Formats: sequence, C-alpha cells, structure tokens
Amino acid sequence: MAAKKSGGKGTPATVAATSAGIGFTLHPYETTGGEESYGEAAADALGVPHERLFKTLVAEVDGNLTVAVVPVSATLDLKALAGAAGGKRAAMADPAHAERVTGYVRGGISPLGQRKRLPTVVDASASGFPTIYVSAGRRGLQVELAPADLIRLTGAAIAGIARGRSSA
Repeated sequence: MAAKKSGGKGTPATVAATSAGIGFTLHPYETTGGEESYGEAAADALGVPHERLFKTLVAEVDGNLTVAVVPVSATLDLKALAGAAGGKRAAMADPAHAERVTGYVRGGISPLGQRKRLPTVVDASASGFPTIYVSAGRRGLQVELAPADLIRLTGAAIAGIARGRSSA
C-alpha cells in the first residue's frame, strides 16, 4: 500500500504516518456533519464493513486522558479500558477537553498525530484484519493502514475493550 497524500501538507495524522514511512491510503467521503454516528456514516459512505472501521474515543482513566480505538460496530467497554490502561475507573472524557488536548474536532479525532500523545489502547479485533480504517484527522477523511503500523505509531496496548460487536 503506497502512501497517498492529499493536497498540501495534509492533516497531523497523515503527516505523522508519512514521517514514519508507513504505507497508507486515504479515503475521502462526503459528510454532512450532522450524522449521529460519524463512524457508521463513514463506513457506509466508503462501503466498508462496520467492524473494519475504527472510531477513536477519548476517556479518562483514573483522571488521565486515554485513547480507545474500537470498531464502529461496537461500544467501548469502560471497565475493560480501565484494566487495559492499568487503572481502576474509566469514564468518557468531556468532548471539548478531548478536542483541546488532541487538536482534533469530534467526529474527526485520529489516534495519529495528536497534539499531545496520550496512552492508547486498540481493540484486539483490529489484529484480525490486514488493514483497518481510522480517522485521518478530519471529518470526511479516513486513513487505511495495517493495524501493526497503527499500534507501533501510537505505542498502543492491545486488549479486548469493545463489546457488542455486530456482523454488519
């Protein structure tokens, strides 16, 4: 998979992937911005199975911001995330705080190229695919890359942090 760049220097996520020398493919799609579920809308627009497109969620684990990467076909298991991050309690972070710390807007938060590198946990199901899709740092743009590259670039732990996987 060759690196494909959009015009200009790209988003912080694509700059990070390019700088690391990994192969990735960008997938733009039309978005209205009013979607209830950005991830499901992205998967549907791209014709990608929901379990192969991953959403980036920001939670607080024992008061520390932590990134969780889970399939859009599932929900985040906060208790499992807390355990995987070495904590006791987890709760979803305030969206405005997550935006400030990551440098991205809700619906476009990427696990790559964040303003401040946060501890990251990727759901173990990602390893079952040759490539997965994650936000490329803005609504309407996904990046397809190997799960191992995502894990390496983010320094992520791998754990079963998703529940309710669908076969959609």
